Amino acid sequence: MLTIWDHDNRYRRRDFLKIGGFGLAGLASGSLAKADEKAVLTNKSVVFLFLHGGPSQVETFDPKPNAPKEIRGPLGTVQTNIPGVLFGSPFPKLAKHADKLTIVRSYVPGDANHDIKPIVCKTTSGANLGSLYSAVAGISHPQKAIPRNALLFPRAVDPGAQAGVMQFGKFDATGSFSPSFAPVQPGAGNGLMQDLKIKLPRDRLDDRLALLQSLDKVRWAIEDTLRAETSDKSREMALLALMGGLADALDLSKEDPKTIALYDTASLIQVDAISKKWNNHKNYADNARTLGKLLCLSRRMCERGAGFVTVTTNFVWDMHADSNNATIDEGMGYMAPPLDHAISAFLEDVKSRGLEDKIMLVVCGEMGRTPKINGKGGRDHWGNLGPLLLAGGGYPMGQVIGQSKADASSPSSEPVTQGMLVSTVLQTLIDYPKLRLSPEVAREVLNAGSHKNIFG
Repeated sequence: MLTIWDHDNRYRRRDFLKIGGFGLAGLASGSLAKADEKAVLTNKSVVFLFLHGGPSQVETFDPKPNAPKEIRGPLGTVQTNIPGVLFGSPFPKLAKHADKLTIVRSYVPGDANHDIKPIVCKTTSGANLGSLYSAVAGISHPQKAIPRNALLFPRAVDPGAQAGVMQFGKFDATGSFSPSFAPVQPGAGNGLMQDLKIKLPRDRLDDRLALLQSLDKVRWAIEDTLRAETSDKSREMALLALMGGLADALDLSKEDPKTIALYDTASLIQVDAISKKWNNHKNYADNARTLGKLLCLSRRMCERGAGFVTVTTNFVWDMHADSNNATIDEGMGYMAPPLDHAISAFLEDVKSRGLEDKIMLVVCGEMGRTPKINGKGGRDHWGNLGPLLLAGGGYPMGQVIGQSKADASSPSSEPVTQGMLVSTVLQTLIDYPKLRLSPEVAREVLNAGSHKNIFG
């Protein structure tokens, strides 16, 4: 939170600098590994798009067109640009980008519980996956003053979005690690620079000149502090983050309008037409309005030095066809178009910037859905199989890894486990052979990255 006070036109340095739970010390680039960061980091980033609620494997990337109707569902399929590979019909744009994707059809979430286990699980010792990375890489980029670990909720791009509705788990958990390794949460209830407020008397609030003068005073005060306290690295990093770094990354107004238009998902759904008989209708609307911008923001942060960025909308993928959640047919109509469009835009954007090998995108939920549609037209919880999509990161794309049984109930090939997913993420970010040679590396980090990589 940045607050400009107008008590007596004197701006004490410590009056205007308020940085949530991140803390000044937290902006230092120290790590637990105590290793040469450049030697163990791959200089890649991971964007983890978490589909909270558990999307159906059948309606997304593992359709079963030859199964009975109660399994294959009502929505049909679409041919991708990979011969013989079908997606669910709600994903026509991604079908044209299948050559840039790896689809995992043998992913086993592990149970059917609502939680955030792909991000915070036993494999990560109860810490946010990005916190393990930060424990090695440092809490912020040493030159760019960008947090290494970030968490983007809808409020990061839309202050009017629902705040933390039905989130099953603490995304900012750090387990046995210091809380300073928690992800920075722009726009969240206690995140870094949650609000940028200029506090002036009401009669001067509309005075643009007064506003500009106030901002100038902040800039002068920051510069004075940097000159006066150059020996305090943590404070210097905090101020640099305030002046540039994170503030710049979060400012979508600096993005090319054509790029913003590329990511736009708000125009895909008539939010006023979303049926209010479902208690989740506000979350469906938030998802449509914000998903594209959130992915754009994640790219901006990775481009500027962030290593692990979690993107999640509010709880929306639970499709029981009950009072809270829509049927599969109707719910996919609300959820699939923004997802199809936003991921496609992200793939096009990172490729145009030459970042497709530098940023890996991971897309999954905490579980899949039951093979059979229930009597109300929904699918219930299922932990034996779930959808998993991967893209970029320098891995081979245009492939399907694993196969599932004809009834979409479980893998028919070697299962891809939660541990394998976590290890794949960490091994993308960290050179583990070099890390193992480093002294004082946290055992939790080593253990979490010890499983087989999904790509072999």
